Amino acid sequence: GKLLGQVLHTVQRQRDEKTKQAIPTGGLELYFDRELSGTVGKRRLLRSPLNALETGEVIAYPQHGADIYLTINHTLQAITEEELEKGVKKAKAKAGWAVMMEPQNGHILALAQYPFFDPSDYPTYFAHANLTEHTQVKAVTEAPEPGSSFKPITLAIALLANQELRERGEKELFHPDEKIATASGKFPGRSRPISDVGNHKFLNMQMGLQKSSNIYMARLVERIIQRLGDDWYRSTLCERFGLGEKTGIELPSESAGLIPRPGKKHPNGALEWSVPTPFSLAMGHNLQTNAIQFVRAMAVFANGGYLVQPTLIKKIVHGSEVVEKSPKKRQILSKEIVDQVVTAMKFATKKGGTARRADVSGYTEAGKSGTGEKAVAGGYARKTVCSNFIGFTPAKDPAFILLVVIDEPEHHFIPGVGGNHHGGLCAAPVFREIARRSLDYLGIPPDDPHGYPPGDPRYDPDKADWLPEVRKLQEKYNAWNF
Repeated sequence: GKLLGQVLHTVQRQRDEKTKQAIPTGGLELYFDRELSGTVGKRRLLRSPLNALETGEVIAYPQHGADIYLTINHTLQAITEEELEKGVKKAKAKAGWAVMMEPQNGHILALAQYPFFDPSDYPTYFAHANLTEHTQVKAVTEAPEPGSSFKPITLAIALLANQELRERGEKELFHPDEKIATASGKFPGRSRPISDVGNHKFLNMQMGLQKSSNIYMARLVERIIQRLGDDWYRSTLCERFGLGEKTGIELPSESAGLIPRPGKKHPNGALEWSVPTPFSLAMGHNLQTNAIQFVRAMAVFANGGYLVQPTLIKKIVHGSEVVEKSPKKRQILSKEIVDQVVTAMKFATKKGGTARRADVSGYTEAGKSGTGEKAVAGGYARKTVCSNFIGFTPAKDPAFILLVVIDEPEHHFIPGVGGNHHGGLCAAPVFREIARRSLDYLGIPPDDPHGYPPGDPRYDPDKADWLPEVRKLQEKYNAWNF
């Protein structure tokens, strides 16, 4: 059936004429073709002088293929597929995909995509060009710009810059509670000023992420470039967060994504890296990342600062031989930096944040929404976007990290609400519903009873762990901006 269709795939009905082996159509069947296939047996037949065939002898016995055990949880996969389908249809989008991963060990719990692919009907999909693309695992083959959901990484790099400067015995780049002016969006090398959705005079780090301020992020990166240079900034992005390189996930055709390279040119002749490039990167633009890459990079905030190796495989059993996948990880951020960024991410889904529709009743979550315009020849398609939300819950001890991508949602504005195409409106609610059902299935107890609607027997405003902080931040924002 269609459950996990793009990931599993199948084999063609006809076999290879020479080897007599099955021919995989894609997905895990293709990636693990050698392990799954086994070998065909051989028998030598003898012919008597009267041309009668004798039984002969066995030259090689047939060997069964390996059994591969996945990290996928079928119930979580079904939940993710069901809610993703609803979300794509509601947004009137072209497609959507979602990745759920255990942040501590990199185990992929769900990898969903809509429209679905039913491997049992593979000839129909491969006979029509408009259906063939549904057979690909877009979480690895597609690498859109993440947009504003990239901003937690920008904050982490700014905090790493502080750490670097302290080690050099120099003054820090900024203080998280520093009052930074964000009224002007003029930056070096840019013909047009950077703008924000709202007008903000002054912001600190928590407000900058809560309000998703492009100008605030660009101001931080401007200081990084002035103090540490382009090379330090770019190498930190690539070497610490693993961006611009394949993750090694066990699926074919993974995109490496793209972090602009100094001295290299785009097909149109423009330089990949120029003076304004760092300011675009600060906002999550001018870079490309596939969904698995992005989940791995953002999982550092959910697991205490470790870059993990994403995997779909729990173990491979071949006869008496058992090969178990052992988690691989390396620490790239200190707990202090992680805690500061996670606190800022928690504000994004609460009152005053840009992704309130991701708030899961009864639970804390840390996350960020993003909207990336799609690249076209010579620029960007203003009304063709790829939107997303990425987050983890419960915020203090996450059961999973989840990325939801909505590809090309219908571009229209909802009066009093905003653009339907923005990640906070089309992707965040899908995250909320997948997370709500998944937490219930996993039996994870609520950690924020205040979050339930008034009247619910579990509602308890006295136990809210985030409400005082939200009010305090709002009071400071009002004092700085009104």
